[in-house]
Amino acid sequence: MRFATFSKDGACSVALQTSTGAQLDLTAAGIADDMLSLISRWARIKDRLESLMADPGNCPEIPAGSRRVAPIPDPRRNIFCVGKNYREHAKEFGQSGFDGGATGGNEVPDYPIVFSKATTSVIGPDAPVPSSADPFGTVDYEGELGVIIGTGGKAIDRSTAAQHVFGYTIINDVTAREVQKLHKQWVLGKGADGFCPMGPAIVTADEIADVDALRLTTHVNGELRQDALVGDLIFDIAVLIETISRYITLLPGDIIATGTPAGVGIGFDPPRFLRPGDTVTVAISGIGELRNPID
Repeated sequence: MRFATFSKDGACSVALQTSTGAQLDLTAAGIADDMLSLISRWARIKDRLESLMADPGNCPEIPAGSRRVAPIPDPRRNIFCVGKNYREHAKEFGQSGFDGGATGGNEVPDYPIVFSKATTSVIGPDAPVPSSADPFGTVDYEGELGVIIGTGGKAIDRSTAAQHVFGYTIINDVTAREVQKLHKQWVLGKGADGFCPMGPAIVTADEIADVDALRLTTHVNGELRQDALVGDLIFDIAVLIETISRYITLLPGDIIATGTPAGVGIGFDPPRFLRPGDTVTVAISGIGELRNPID
C-alpha cells in the first residue's frame, strides 16, 4: 500500500492511494489520526485498509486544494542518519576536505556512522529548502532511501530486522558543508530547519519485492548527479537496524536515512553547491520522486 499526508487549512489528513490514484482520507473516515497512529495500529487495521483498496465504498477522498506534506511531518524524535554508507561516496567525501567526522580520511568505515537530523528539519515535497540557513553558501544534496520502522524493539537481530520495517520513503539529507566542517560533527550542518525533505509517500515493505534492486537517482536542474542501487550499501538495512537498536530502542514510526551514493556537490572539483533557484529531484524506483526548489 501507499500512504501520504496532506494538509489543508492547518489540519493534516492521512491518505491511502488506490490503484486508480484516488487518495482516500483515512483521517476523515476515523481510521488514522496521523501517520504515526496508522503505523502503531497497523496490525489491527491492515485488513480494513485492504478492503478499502478493493472497494472504497463511501470513504471520502482528500479534499480538493490540499497540499502534500512529508509523510510523517512531525516525527516523534530525530531522524536516524547514516554517513559514508556507499564506498564511492566515502571516498569522495574523504578527499573533499569537508570531512568533519570522527573517522576522517577516505577509508570505508568499519562500523556504521550514525548521527541525527532534528525533527524541525523535515519538510515535504515541493517545499523550498532555505539555503539562507547556511551563511557560507555550501548547501549540498544527498539523495537517500528512508526506512520507516513498524514494530519497534530493542537489540533486534539482523536476521529478523525485515519484520520491523513498515515501509520506505525518499529523503534528501541536505547539508551545509562548511558548517559540517567547522564544527567537526554532522548534527548542525545537517539538522538545520528545512534540511530534510521527505516524501512523496510511504510505500509498505510488502510492495517492494527486492529492496536491494531499488535504483536511486538525483538530478539537479535536470542533470543527473547520483545513480546507484540500494544493494550497493556498505551496511545494509538489517545491519543498520541491528546496530541502532543495540543501543537505542526503536519505536514505531522511527525513520532511518540509509546513506547517499557518490555524486554529491562536494565530489566535484570545484564543488558544485546548490544555489537559490535550483531544483533537486531525488527518485527511487517503486517509490516515486521527491522534488524541492532551493530558496
